[in-house]
Amino acid sequence: MRDTFCDIALEIMKEDEDVLLMTGDLGFGVFNKIREEVPGQFYNAGVAEQNMTGMAAGLALEGHTVFTYSIGNFPTLRCLEQIRNDAAYHDANVKIVCIGGGLSYGSLGMSHHATEDLGIMRSLPEIKVFAPGCAWETEQIVRRLKDIPGTCYLRLDKSNNPKTGREEEVFDPFKARRLREGKDITLMTTGGLLYEAQKAAESLSAQGIECRVVSVPCLSPLDVDEIEACSRETGGIVTIEENNIMAGLGGAVAEVALESEFRPKVFKRIGMPNKYSSVVGTQEYLRDYYKLSAPHIEDIVKHLVG
Repeated sequence: MRDTFCDIALEIMKEDEDVLLMTGDLGFGVFNKIREEVPGQFYNAGVAEQNMTGMAAGLALEGHTVFTYSIGNFPTLRCLEQIRNDAAYHDANVKIVCIGGGLSYGSLGMSHHATEDLGIMRSLPEIKVFAPGCAWETEQIVRRLKDIPGTCYLRLDKSNNPKTGREEEVFDPFKARRLREGKDITLMTTGGLLYEAQKAAESLSAQGIECRVVSVPCLSPLDVDEIEACSRETGGIVTIEENNIMAGLGGAVAEVALESEFRPKVFKRIGMPNKYSSVVGTQEYLRDYYKLSAPHIEDIVKHLVG
């Protein structure tokens, strides 16, 4: 996902000199081509993400579109006040990019575990929140970010999932994508856990349980129509996210369903428990530890359906 972002960002910057990229003192090897080919559009703000966001907001208000880039929680939680007051409140064209969403930097501990950002960013008015599930979704979203007005958040993780784009598919960044049909239950996921949901659905199919798999690359605004369709047409909804179980995708879907006349027959949130992660390890290890991986999804679905 990271390399896809860099490649598409360079294309966009070469096409439009008003598009800028600012980094918080990282990614130099990754950004070598950008520094070489469009040096006047690349800025290193140093280890000062609050200043980076403030500068990005000022440049955006002068007519630029500015991508800010850092890892884990650093471009979001560290500079939440600047995002809220300087960028979002003024509808500034600042596109906040996090590489290392979820448990991507699992071995570096809780300071690098970005597991509350989706709920926090989703709570800010007017910010569009994106969490693609594969490199194809990443490419499609990045190509459109420049033309989406206002402040946006793009959360990328280090998953290397197979691309899910289909021939002739027309991508809408604000719509959920139905990748597999099934009537028994819906697996609704955002971000890199998409592949775990697909693996679980494949295994469950062999056991006679047919799951609808829905990727939700945009959490805010949320695709209410797809939530309604899944509630009415399948036996329930299971939300899956590499984020605190509070306020993220599961919370968003629950809010929509409970405040409407359609409600899923059963509903379950799969995500990080509502506590700080004190365990360290690879992303794969932590996904299994916190019961986010395919075998655990299978067990939950079999319990709900059974």
